[in-house]
Amino acid sequence: MTRKTAADFDPEVLRLFDQYVHGGISRREFLTSATRYAVGGATAAGLLSALSPTFAAPLVAPEDKRLHARHVELPSPQGYGKVRGYMVSPAEARGKLPLVLVVHENRGLNPHIEDIARRLALDGFIAFAPDALYPLGGYPGDEDQARALFGKLDQTKTRADFIAAAQWLKQQPEGNGKLGVVGFCYGGGIANYLATQLPDLLAAVPFYGAQPKAEEVARIKAQLLIQDAGNDERIRAGWPAYEKALKEAGVKYEYHVYPGVEHGFNNDTTPRYDAAAAKLAWQRTIDFFRTRLG
Repeated sequence: MTRKTAADFDPEVLRLFDQYVHGGISRREFLTSATRYAVGGATAAGLLSALSPTFAAPLVAPEDKRLHARHVELPSPQGYGKVRGYMVSPAEARGKLPLVLVVHENRGLNPHIEDIARRLALDGFIAFAPDALYPLGGYPGDEDQARALFGKLDQTKTRADFIAAAQWLKQQPEGNGKLGVVGFCYGGGIANYLATQLPDLLAAVPFYGAQPKAEEVARIKAQLLIQDAGNDERIRAGWPAYEKALKEAGVKYEYHVYPGVEHGFNNDTTPRYDAAAAKLAWQRTIDFFRTRLG
């Protein structure tokens, strides 16, 4: 069966799905509104299912012998008390390696984000991907359940957990002490946030993430590689104010917009994935980290 792409869906359905994924409307509201676009034997429920992630084939297998992957826990006294995440490094490393914190979307540490961590490790980084849902039992294996759980988190504590994870990762003896962060959607917002909180963060790569408050931008010491989708009106609406604040603060940044693609274009488990844009954005990410983290 041919895999669907964003082009197979009415733009309004994509907009409704974006609202649903990010808590703007309920599942029932999505189904009610999407019904008018369900034609040719399709149903609104079928549209929702088709747009949802499929984790069948990761790019890098969990059992890849070139990698050393494990789950670790660390203390977070200012957050929920403890952080659990997925740590991946090259199985045979020569010397100390650069460090990258990986921040998931608003569904917790699902198989796609674990795959992202493995991809980074294959490129010579030590990657650590915390699960913000760990205090609530961890990623439940179902995207809708995960999204519902995510809304129950105390974001003040969750942000403190990510700060604790970043600080812990930077101190790992097998690392070179040079830290970067990459995040997607919710995680892109956390990448922006961490740049305002961690003066020793060297590189941040937010993929289609919410921008920090303008008054916090002057605290950023990291260099930024900001990657947005051309069709993502919700996130791009915040860019002009962010750009103004970055320029006024003298923050070094690159900004890339990928024309004609949707929010989530880097996620290869959904129809919103765009192979060409994702390939370019990911190569830019790896090159940026190699330059900044050494």
